[in-house]
Amino acid sequence: MEDSNRKAFNEKREKGNERVLGEDFLPFKRFFALDSRAYEDGEIPKKYKEMMGLSVSLCMRCNDCVAYHLEKCVELGCSRQELAECMNIALVIGGTIVIPHLRYAYEYLEELLPKG
Repeated sequence: MEDSNRKAFNEKREKGNERVLGEDFLPFKRFFALDSRAYEDGEIPKKYKEMMGLSVSLCMRCNDCVAYHLEKCVELGCSRQELAECMNIALVIGGTIVIPHLRYAYEYLEELLPKG
């Protein structure tokens, strides 16, 4: 995914979140807060929680979630090898249906963390 596409994805995501939260509907706000807090540092460091989020997102076949968690993982210092191991867990658990999303993840990862 090109840098401009990543930027467009993040802008669309932020606008969508603002639209949903702009409804001022308490259950939406509660869920979004719960989601944000789930990834905070605790007994399990944030880095590993984001890696779990990436693995689950691949299994759930949510490319938007894959992109989000890949960005967070890279920001938190995940290496390509750590990400490969994390995504392999998703492949083992999810099976061949994960492969198209694994391809997407590597296309996105090339922009975030180029080889070499």
